[in-house]
Amino acid sequence: MSDAKPVRTDTLTWKLLPALPFVALIAGWSIYWLIARPPVGTLPPAWAVTEALWQLAADGELLQNTLASLGRLLLGTTVGVVTGVVGGFLVGLNRRAADFLNPLVVFFNAISGIVWLPLMIGWLGIGTALVVFLIWNTVFFLVFQNTVLGVRLVPPVLEQSVETLGGSRLHIILNVTLPGALPYILSGIRSGLGFGWRALIAAELVGATVGLGQMIFRAAEFHRADIIIAGCLVIGLLGVLMDRYLLAPIEKHTIERWGLVTPSRGI
Repeated sequence: MSDAKPVRTDTLTWKLLPALPFVALIAGWSIYWLIARPPVGTLPPAWAVTEALWQLAADGELLQNTLASLGRLLLGTTVGVVTGVVGGFLVGLNRRAADFLNPLVVFFNAISGIVWLPLMIGWLGIGTALVVFLIWNTVFFLVFQNTVLGVRLVPPVLEQSVETLGGSRLHIILNVTLPGALPYILSGIRSGLGFGWRALIAAELVGATVGLGQMIFRAAEFHRADIIIAGCLVIGLLGVLMDRYLLAPIEKHTIERWGLVTPSRGI
């Protein structure tokens, strides 16, 4: 019982440690600005960015743009994840199909989604469809490749053992192949979401009338570096929160559910 408080203190300390680099960054930024005094239109002080962020929130502009971006990100990522996982899993089950399609997938994955922008503007016009396509294009190939890799790396001896015991093909897929591929699939989803944010903001610069990317683009026209940095901070913060409190717990719970790791016991 006497050790409970130190343990809780240590746990809290470890949870707060990831914030230290951000604190150091803001402190260094503020010190540099006070010494160098760069133009506000180029690099504003941290407190100016805080004021801009507060003003955007008070006006409702921040909420409107954030919700618009999150809606597009959710739609594009969902479509990309579903098609990537299903397609990658089916292809991964067939080695010949995986080898046959691999060069094509690598080819398109090497082409940045933003490269498709001029062509897709003519096909889809300016709006949500354009942005969602670019997010899908980014997320799909990452998830697809990771899923194929995960399926192919499942040890054949495990599948053969279950087959020897009378397990059907469907039983092997659901109880051996899927659990074995899960770490790679989830890793692909987390990476896909991160790159999906990049595609979203890039697409919104020219492919949307509202959103965080469009907010940053409009701020650049008026040399409002404070709003630009504020927008970047919001994007980064949302990315961290989604990864830490949505994707990471899902990954942890899913892997523990399938018995790939031993569940940790709370103290």
